[in-house]
Amino acid sequence: MPLSPTDVALVTGASSGIGEATVVALRQCGVVVHAAARRVDRLEDLAERTGCIVHELDVRDREAVARIGETIPVDILINNAGIGRALGSLWTADIDDIELTIDTNVTSAIHMVRAVLPGMIDRGKGHIVNMSSVLALYPAPAALYGATKGAIHKLSRDLRQELQGTGIRVSEINPGRVTTEFYNVAIDDEEQLAKTIDTRIEEVTPADVAASIVHVVDAPWRVNISQLEIVPTEQTYGGSQFVPFKRRARQSEKEAL
Repeated sequence: MPLSPTDVALVTGASSGIGEATVVALRQCGVVVHAAARRVDRLEDLAERTGCIVHELDVRDREAVARIGETIPVDILINNAGIGRALGSLWTADIDDIELTIDTNVTSAIHMVRAVLPGMIDRGKGHIVNMSSVLALYPAPAALYGATKGAIHKLSRDLRQELQGTGIRVSEINPGRVTTEFYNVAIDDEEQLAKTIDTRIEEVTPADVAASIVHVVDAPWRVNISQLEIVPTEQTYGGSQFVPFKRRARQSEKEAL
């Protein structure tokens, strides 16, 4: 429903990128914003600039997440915290990176929704905004990350079914390429990082995504924007890639001889 100064929002992953920009945008709308992240020094700077309420939080801390639902009357959850470790080939990925990515992107996101929903349902007011990705919708050579965001896509869709009759809205945001620190955290190899971040296009900014989130949560109560895909004008999806299997090609040459 249209935003008001009585609305209480919780933004996870709020210390940088889309999360930080969303805190700024919601505060400009007069909303009470609780900003949660692990890097408390950045949160304190954000609080000085915006007047948000700071919470040092690792979303994988189940007890801390549960306390949020018990102590904060969250009307709007921006379920944004996420990570992209093991972005390369799945079969060469470190097991710890696999578990960290799944736990952060999927399990923790589910627990965050579970923590705030009872209060929303009891008050008859609430909006869950799950931060997904275009990789939840289109194939890409990032199987693990795509799988975690695919889970968020399904979570969002099925929550709409579970919550029918409650008045709670659910939205999924699917950004494409955004200029953030995401890849700096996700990729350790400097050569691979340099190739990944050099897109040579004008990328979407965190403020662009934040503005779209505000549009979603500020819509009239009768309107549920279930899904919103945001990509740079110069980024498209679709089509096929054809990459020959070199070992098979060599075998074919031998058979021809």
